[in-house]
Amino acid sequence: MRFALVGNPNTGKTSLFNLLTDTYAAVGNWSGVTVEKKVGRMRAIGAELVDLPGMYSLLPLSRDEAVAVRFLFAESYAGVINIVDASQLRRNLQLTLQLLELGVPVVVALNMIDVAGARGMAIDAEALSRVLGVPVVPIVARTGHGKASLVEALGTMATDRHDVRLRPSIDYGEAIEATAANIAKFFPDPMKARFWALRYLEGHPAIAEPLEREHPEARTLREALEGALRARGATSIAAETTRRRYAWIDQTLPEIERLKNDTTRGKPLRRVSQTWTERLDRWATHPVLGMPIFFFVMYVVFQLTFDRLGTPLSDRFDAFFAGPLSAAASSLLTAIGAAPFYRDLVVEGIIAGVGGVLVFVPQIFILFFFISLLEDSGYMARVAIVVDRLMERFGLNGKAFIPLIVGFGCNVPGVMAARTIESPRERLVTALITPFMSCSARLAVYALFVGTFFRERQALVIFSLYVLGIALALVSAFVLTRTLARTEASMFWVELPPYRLPHARTLWRSTWEKGKGFVRKAGTFILGGSVAIWLLSYAGPGGLDVPIEDSFLAWLGGALAPLFAPLGFGFWQAGVALLTGFLAKEVVISTLGIAFYTGDSAALSGALATVFTPLSAYAFLVFLLLYMPCLATVAALHRETGSRKWTGFSIGYSLMLAYAAAFVVYHVGRWAGLH
Repeated sequence: MRFALVGNPNTGKTSLFNLLTDTYAAVGNWSGVTVEKKVGRMRAIGAELVDLPGMYSLLPLSRDEAVAVRFLFAESYAGVINIVDASQLRRNLQLTLQLLELGVPVVVALNMIDVAGARGMAIDAEALSRVLGVPVVPIVARTGHGKASLVEALGTMATDRHDVRLRPSIDYGEAIEATAANIAKFFPDPMKARFWALRYLEGHPAIAEPLEREHPEARTLREALEGALRARGATSIAAETTRRRYAWIDQTLPEIERLKNDTTRGKPLRRVSQTWTERLDRWATHPVLGMPIFFFVMYVVFQLTFDRLGTPLSDRFDAFFAGPLSAAASSLLTAIGAAPFYRDLVVEGIIAGVGGVLVFVPQIFILFFFISLLEDSGYMARVAIVVDRLMERFGLNGKAFIPLIVGFGCNVPGVMAARTIESPRERLVTALITPFMSCSARLAVYALFVGTFFRERQALVIFSLYVLGIALALVSAFVLTRTLARTEASMFWVELPPYRLPHARTLWRSTWEKGKGFVRKAGTFILGGSVAIWLLSYAGPGGLDVPIEDSFLAWLGGALAPLFAPLGFGFWQAGVALLTGFLAKEVVISTLGIAFYTGDSAALSGALATVFTPLSAYAFLVFLLLYMPCLATVAALHRETGSRKWTGFSIGYSLMLAYAAAFVVYHVGRWAGLH
């Protein structure tokens, strides 16, 4: 069996998916977190659960909504779990009514009953079940309350017969109903003919194009209906059907919602205002103070990550890899009689290369913890509101900021998250500028350099790189939206959930899911890269075990070094590190460690201090921030844009921008007397 999990954005849909499947998918308090359908296994009933992207209607406005609608229309499944926010019933039931018209088995998971209760509302789940004609199960997805009842309802859904006659039939008015009846004759399945006819009249492109190709008269009927509705003041057929559904909901809600301490139904509903949320929002979403508050919050996060918590832990990791682990490995290999080649490969290639990356794991996990805390608390949704006015000046809207925030963890899901943007042009531009966000892979390199050259100002220097990436991304968006990818007007909306204290288990899993990719790459991709780079340093035109200056690695880096001389780092080690960094940015550390023939982070810092100055080191980090995305991000760009031209443009443009920015930083710094 297979079930589809469907609901509005920010209703706890992904939290419910995690609860039912005992797995983890990204959770965040904004729309578009699930940009692809995710599949998990419900072991309790031996069924598959598909977590579809959030949507407000079966008429999709963005690519991620289209993924969900296409699944519901074209795939086979035993039934639908429709998750509904109990504190926002009026808005959520709009989608529920459309799902009921589809005629498939439906179970309504009435989530956030605790939030509704905190607002002074009591929801009568039995009454809601009666008026909808389907099972309604109250749950709290964050804590697991109601899970057993929901699993039981799902277990019986596929075996029990569902009587669609028990479901409400919305009266869309004489004109729409008559036209829908005429168009329904064009569909072969009489059980779903009305549903398809209504979706066609609302303008669903997946239905309109094939139907009009086979039955051109359908378009005539729809245009006649549009004219009749406009004469009565309606803006469109979709707007009129939406209005009719809301009219039904408004008439029904008094039977469902009531004051918590009031047993009299039908009494006008008064909600308890969330005064503490509203008070926080006066500052968090303030048009003037909102942005400075966001920058202050992020600066505090960086201060804690690098200056207060992360650096001491990283120093201990470094001491372990360089000391006991390297010594133990060397002693063991010597004791078993391993050849010097294998001893050097393990100690200087694998441990030094992989260990040089892993020492920064504490800082990366701490940063991800704070980012997860901000996401799950609901604050990041406020940031999207705050930056909307700023983003609009650069040709985008506040929704484009969400993929950029996701890109701080990894550019690949950031590029994919651009699917949530409705405008095709804005979606393209957002995907192209997302690689300018500092991902966790770059963060490890930053930590190495700032610990060497800017130890007293680590948080400030790294914060400046993040801000620089955002600033140049916005400038690039401004240029692209007015030249190569001129964009059309768009609309922006985002959920503003109540502030919540994240559940400890959810917060831990969110942090772990963000950080484990970094650890996994260290054990696979970076391991292989470190071995390959060490072999290039071990061999040269003169044979094996040559001085590193005579190795293939030095020859390769030397060919690139003159290109970087104007930027302040024209030596072969920097050139080859940036070259291998195209595969994965973490490999830059491994390459530098092997190229400078160092066994630990402290020795590498000392080696870097002999060839870099603080100014040239900062220019190197600027170049690393902006130059071409890693291989995985390039693949994601090609998949999302579907164009080799735009993918090639992204690589070429980022290289030119990186070179120009690093050149300006280095030479302006020299002119100002900085070193």
